[in-house]
Amino acid sequence: MNLIPPIATLLAAFLFLVGIAFGQDKPHVVLIMTDDQGYGDLACHGNTILKTPNIDRLHSESVRFTDFHVNSGCAPTRAALLTGRSAQRTGLWHVVMGRSLLHPDEVTLGEVFKKGGYQSALFGKWHGGDNFPYRPQDQGFDEVLTHGGGVVGHTPDWWLNDYFDDYYLHNGIWEKQSGYCTDVWVDAAIKFLSDKSGLPKFVYLPLNAPHSPFQVPEEFAAPYRNRPDVVPEANFYGMIAAIDEAVGRLDQALADLGIRDNTILIFMTDNGTSRGMMYPKSGPVGFNAGMRGKKGSPYDGGHRVPCFIRWPGGGIGGGRDVDTLTAHYDLLPTLTELCGIDNPKNVKLDGRSLVPLLKNLEADWRERTMIRELQLTNGIPTKWSRTAVMTERWRLVNEVELYDIIADPAQEHDIAEHHPEIVLNLTNAYHHWWEDVSENHNRDCALLLGSKVENPTLLTTYYWNNESGEQRDMPWAHQHVVDGPLQNGWWRVNVTQSGRYAFRLRRWPKESGLAINEHADHLRPPEKSWHPVVAAKLKATRAKIQIAGIEKEAKVPANAEMVELIVNLPAGTSKLKTWFFDNEGRSRGAYYVEVERLP
Repeated sequence: MNLIPPIATLLAAFLFLVGIAFGQDKPHVVLIMTDDQGYGDLACHGNTILKTPNIDRLHSESVRFTDFHVNSGCAPTRAALLTGRSAQRTGLWHVVMGRSLLHPDEVTLGEVFKKGGYQSALFGKWHGGDNFPYRPQDQGFDEVLTHGGGVVGHTPDWWLNDYFDDYYLHNGIWEKQSGYCTDVWVDAAIKFLSDKSGLPKFVYLPLNAPHSPFQVPEEFAAPYRNRPDVVPEANFYGMIAAIDEAVGRLDQALADLGIRDNTILIFMTDNGTSRGMMYPKSGPVGFNAGMRGKKGSPYDGGHRVPCFIRWPGGGIGGGRDVDTLTAHYDLLPTLTELCGIDNPKNVKLDGRSLVPLLKNLEADWRERTMIRELQLTNGIPTKWSRTAVMTERWRLVNEVELYDIIADPAQEHDIAEHHPEIVLNLTNAYHHWWEDVSENHNRDCALLLGSKVENPTLLTTYYWNNESGEQRDMPWAHQHVVDGPLQNGWWRVNVTQSGRYAFRLRRWPKESGLAINEHADHLRPPEKSWHPVVAAKLKATRAKIQIAGIEKEAKVPANAEMVELIVNLPAGTSKLKTWFFDNEGRSRGAYYVEVERLP
């Protein structure tokens, strides 16, 4: 008889004991956040066109924060949510151009839960960096399934992913998936929650829908195609219907697994609705719950979003509204208190635990002032950029407009001249906040070259910086790459160790199989210009790189997919810039560059 237990048995026993040590009675946590779905994009918030029965049911069973605010753009919201800190304090205040990188010194919810004895996972949109050490698996998440960039179809993503049967990054490796993107993320979450390891689970489920491009199975969009006023938004509504179906399936899975009562389930969105932004000629489309402004706006419609929290076993639910001014960065200290784990040490949090409000409608709650600001430049942030200074009653917008949000929730009547003392108080609060958070405004988040963890490193135009500081002056999505604008930029890089480096310059991503001088007009949508600058067809004859004061050039061979240039580099930070030139002196940058430290 073999008296030595198999390794699997020993491992199972070990995990069981670990579960006991950390407390198996700790609740699981599932945090759902959708992308570009506004406060009014739910039936339970008064939308008479949308049908969202599963989310409506969750709404009826939850504590609902009805004055809950995020940033008005997606990457900053994610930074604040994950860290419990203002996005500006983290240094992540843009969605592209190297300013959507979450600094590795920041402590994320993934790291907090992992240290607290949880298994942590992310399924969906990360939007905090695609290279080491900015990836989710570098920042506390044990299991990761995500797309590249900020949207499916951005340049860090697998070439021509389209929401169906795509390639996604599974723990850093591209793997083919089957099905619609929302279903892929939710199915992965259910599988993760089904694991019986004994450890409690933290699942961050940031769905990329209903962000553009508006792709959805026709069965979900079809019900919205029979009304002329809804047709432009049929796919958008269909994407929300698909989310609703997936939320219902997830909730049923929690019940089937026997963990529904002991799971904290949160539903929220990342900014105001994007509806109406895509159809400027037809004017605003859809229902915005009476608010002014949409995604990107400093008015409430840009940053006031749904937030429902349900925990049956913890006494949180019952369909109760809380109208206190609250925010995304409050969720980290709230969840640590609910789950009995520690907040990050020596970290200045901007969030405040919402547990008193969750547990007691009459809780004593000290009023506070919040600031929301959206910076859209790759330079140094400027004061009063799309800014709202908020209290329970007042909104000071862009320094000069004042609204009584209780009497005027649509923000139609600027009453600044009637309340100069309120304007002054809120202005002073803004300046105090600015001084407090601005030290990280220019925080260096260079892309690492030659690291032991990631070598080679792939750089794409998504992280370009440029002279204008304007997002429109860079090709950050696949369809921009198809258009081929004659634009250029540079990457902030950190050469981690001196040595010989190979720079492989590409016009198209490697997986496309396209040559540098090959054109792909058939990939351009027939009725929509994806980029304000569409190039003439450039036939590249020379390639060039510039880094650390070194320049090197080479000819572009006929039918070549890439040009390789080898350079001896010192360690240190630098700017990397590349060019493809034609015989007429025109140029564009290399949209994709693979950098490898050679032996």
